Amino acid sequence: MNVRIRDAKPSDQEFLAHGNEAMALETEHKRLDPVTIRRGVASALANAAHGRYFVAEDDAGNAVGQLMITYEWSDWRNGQFWWIQSVYVVPAARRGGVFRALYDHVDTLARSTPDVVGLRLYVELDNERARRTYERCGMHDGGYRVMEVDHSGAIRDAREGD
Repeated sequence: MNVRIRDAKPSDQEFLAHGNEAMALETEHKRLDPVTIRRGVASALANAAHGRYFVAEDDAGNAVGQLMITYEWSDWRNGQFWWIQSVYVVPAARRGGVFRALYDHVDTLARSTPDVVGLRLYVELDNERARRTYERCGMHDGGYRVMEVDHSGAIRDAREGD
């Protein structure tokens, strides 16, 4: 399959929101609040300071994958890390180079953007398949564990009954 990467546009909102919902449930067993995720995607599409989405299309122009970058300033490096987030590839397109095309596109953009010092992402500790995929792209364990406090209430663990 030939994969073409493009910037997301407002008409991609539902595809992106659905991909985020599917990814969260599949990889983290979390249910995203549908209203919140759609508002969040719309906010990123309207304001690049929140993030930048990319869409992968197949030969027929169908959206088959997505990736978003967000930004973190590093005073240690006097530059910006781009965080890879909201990665999703539709099941029928998996193992077809979609993620690799998205990753290579973002990596090329990062390398050509003067203030960008690197790429980062987080991966669930038990998601070995994803970790191996990221390693094949040249990424390695950065030695950090992500800690958080979530005050949003927008995410529920799907393993804890509804």
